Amino acid sequence: MRLETLLPLGKVDPGLRAPEIALDLASIGPSARLLEEIGYGGLVVEETKDDPFILMALAAQATTKLHIGTSVAIAFPRSPTVTAMSAWTLSKLSKGRFTLGLGTQVKAHIERRYGLPWSPAGPWMREYVQAVRAVWAHWQTGAPLAIAGPHYNINLMVPLFNPGPIEHPDIPIHLAAVNAVMCKMAGEVAEGIRLHPVCTPSYISEVMLPAVREGAHKAGRSLDRFQTCMKPLIAVAANEEELVPKVRDVRARISFYASTPQYRAAFDHLGLGDLADRLKLLSRAQKWEEMPQHIDDDVLHQFVTIGTYDTIATKLLDRFSGLITDCEFSIAVKTEADKEILRALAKEIQSDSLAMARRAILGVAA
Repeated sequence: MRLETLLPLGKVDPGLRAPEIALDLASIGPSARLLEEIGYGGLVVEETKDDPFILMALAAQATTKLHIGTSVAIAFPRSPTVTAMSAWTLSKLSKGRFTLGLGTQVKAHIERRYGLPWSPAGPWMREYVQAVRAVWAHWQTGAPLAIAGPHYNINLMVPLFNPGPIEHPDIPIHLAAVNAVMCKMAGEVAEGIRLHPVCTPSYISEVMLPAVREGAHKAGRSLDRFQTCMKPLIAVAANEEELVPKVRDVRARISFYASTPQYRAAFDHLGLGDLADRLKLLSRAQKWEEMPQHIDDDVLHQFVTIGTYDTIATKLLDRFSGLITDCEFSIAVKTEADKEILRALAKEIQSDSLAMARRAILGVAA
């Protein structure tokens, strides 16, 4: 299992970051170098308050081996040509260490935050990825540029705007997914899938991976190198006392996810539809402080890996070994002792073989 982290270290615990906390841009380079020194496989970033492509440029410039990527860059508000250029530039800068992770966002955000008309996300994402790849192929080999679909008509690329071939043109694309439709789409057109933190091991194995295989079979694609990447829900601290506020925070996080219709399938899978209904009503009434009370310990442990520094690696491996190839996890590094703890955790988690995960993706019995 390759270990990645979602955000810079030293300020907050990336696995439990509150969404309102902005990044310290000056820390991106030093944090990336620290991860490379510790032995992490990669650093990824989501699109919230800062441009993820700029953040990854800072990380690429500061490192030589660390893989970098957008855990989620929102696809639809960007032209495929614009996204193709950002990824192309980052592949040049990183010498082939960049992965393009794309997400769809929900209808309300596409319409009301980005001002675009909504369209069914699965077919739209298929066409989007195909368009990005067509632009890359044109730049690399001169292949005809003739994209004509329901969403995009792209057939013009004059020399002034053509960056030409690069040394590492085969840029992996990963798709963020919760529901089976987007999992199937990832199998059809992508090199990997980014599993939402709300996805439990049984949901991954019984719903998501079968949908990936269905999509790949439909497209006649191999999944031999397909990656399953995830930032699990984690509560981790140095000792039991310090775990208490972390558990409280993650209990609130689950209650929010359960109230969100886009994540409903993961809760229905566990027979928690009634819980999701109750929490949706509370969220609509903005009774946020009441919501965590509805997440009992049984529900909590179905979604969250909880442990101290000396147990969390084993618990993550027990929970996700054989299901995911890339795990996003870290602890905050404020002292040299923290650094050594994280180094040991990284070594333990990454010592796990990928063979079981590969078999799970391919649907081969262990």
